[in-house]
Amino acid sequence: MNAREPRRRRPQGRQELFQKAAELFATNGYHGTAMSDLEHATGLGRGSIYHYVTSKDDLLYEITTQYLVRLITAGEDLLAQELPVEERLRRFSRKVVRVIVNHQPEMTVCFRDMHEVPEPMRAEVLSLHQRYEHIWAQILKRGQDAGLFRTADTVTVKAVLGLHHYAYLWIQSDGRLSPEEIADVFVDFTLSGITRTDRR
Repeated sequence: MNAREPRRRRPQGRQELFQKAAELFATNGYHGTAMSDLEHATGLGRGSIYHYVTSKDDLLYEITTQYLVRLITAGEDLLAQELPVEERLRRFSRKVVRVIVNHQPEMTVCFRDMHEVPEPMRAEVLSLHQRYEHIWAQILKRGQDAGLFRTADTVTVKAVLGLHHYAYLWIQSDGRLSPEEIADVFVDFTLSGITRTDRR
């Protein structure tokens, strides 16, 4: 190494390796990122990387699942609580937007590159995506069952999902709003579309 070249700081473990990998995958694509790119970005040798993961596929699997698991856990906790319909929706929305904004590379890979995960791990990833979507569906369905929402059909669920997963664009275009404030804009917009007119 050149004496004048600053020494790259080594990752402080598994989580930082995942973060660096997510940044590369999000920027260059999964197939456009080589193990040598990971070595350069992390300052780790190939053997040290394999101390944490067994392969690049393993890295992709971990990146595409870890935040889904966090969101699923948070959502299932909210479903288990006795909360007003709107409050449950608002709390989950805030959680999702906060995670998306704080972990943009990881969430980009999670939702864009999940189909690059090889079998049989891909089936696990798809199952997690289905569980995550089901939480949104259940939150809206409880509003419908309570007589507050007109619908909780699949199109509505997909629309709410899409609205939230573009949160990072809102952050980039309008830095005046916090993730939680952006989530409240999303929820207010959603409620204006699905709340029964005789309950407004």
